Amino acid sequence: MFTRSTFRFLGELEKNNNREWFEQNKSRYEESVREPALAYIESMAPRLKKISPYFIASPKKVGGSLMRVYRDMRFSKDKTPYKTNIGIQFRHTAGKDVHAPGFYLHIEKSEVFVAGGIWHPDNATLGNVRLHIDENRKVWKKLAQQLGTKGFELQGDSLKKAPKGYDPDHPLIDDLKRKDFIAVQHLKASMVTDKDFDKQSAALFTSIKPLIRFICESSDLDF
Repeated sequence: MFTRSTFRFLGELEKNNNREWFEQNKSRYEESVREPALAYIESMAPRLKKISPYFIASPKKVGGSLMRVYRDMRFSKDKTPYKTNIGIQFRHTAGKDVHAPGFYLHIEKSEVFVAGGIWHPDNATLGNVRLHIDENRKVWKKLAQQLGTKGFELQGDSLKKAPKGYDPDHPLIDDLKRKDFIAVQHLKASMVTDKDFDKQSAALFTSIKPLIRFICESSDLDF
């Protein structure tokens, strides 16, 4: 699936992030980036189903699990037109965008990681997760500890102060301040080009399964 040429193309795109270069090298993008990514997604469908049948692995060229290469520049100071990474999200069937619970793979020349959880959820969903943590403190503490032993770190944005309705001295206040609930593990780039990378990444996603289940339970989503 992914090869050294995948990373080579991404590295060259970083240095030549303009429409003229991309159009001249579009066939390379298809061969080295999009086709391997879609093949990976297709191979992950049965593996993901074993983790949970409620997460989608869609190998469609547009509107599937592979995120588009074109950047949204409308509200950004960075006007480079293309993303220099591969982003793949296996989101929950109830979700419509990247803010849904899901599993994620990020491939960039300088950084590779797998992640899972929920990023920038709406206020109602965020409130549900916080309440679920407050009501299931032992479960959450055990879950977070297990993620740490398996090489994952909880990351994302956080509030500076305690969220409304929660005591600043709450024993889990640092977690309740979170605005994102994402477990992240960085990988060596060489792992991505292994012939069994789909198997390896499925095992990593399985390690994140308790967090995803916890998040889904907080909003009564099927898992």
